[in-house]
Amino acid sequence: MTLIYHPYDSRWVALVRGGGPDDYGLPAERVTSDGAGNPCRHCLDYIAQGAPMLICAARPFPALQPYAETGPIFLCADPCAPYESREMLPILRDSPQFLLKAYGADHRIIYGTGRIVSAAGLERACEAVLCGAKVAYVDLRSASNNCFQARVTRRQ
Repeated sequence: MTLIYHPYDSRWVALVRGGGPDDYGLPAERVTSDGAGNPCRHCLDYIAQGAPMLICAARPFPALQPYAETGPIFLCADPCAPYESREMLPILRDSPQFLLKAYGADHRIIYGTGRIVSAAGLERACEAVLCGAKVAYVDLRSASNNCFQARVTRRQ
């Protein structure tokens, strides 16, 4: 199975970078990256120490509904290219574990799929969950802070 890692939507990122509202209706906070644990959800790499970055509220779901979690994410303040590789994400190589949750085509969580997985077992766990007939995608979140990291699908 080929896993596809999806960056945060480029149109939404451009809107927020341009001063538009985040998913709480607020402008993003502009800060300086300390270089430690500041992953951009667009290029899916770490934001370099000293670089400007944005902190904003993001809801990676198309509409409000009970399972549409909203939480903080970081973005490079300056334009960056959206992630396009098929290799393991740079931001997923360094954390010890992640929270994995599967969702159906209706964007609702599929009960029984949520689990904490180690970074070493992440791809294997995603592949196993994505084999489920009702699973449309998997969201990866920080196991310690519950922050959205990336969405994963399988090549059809």
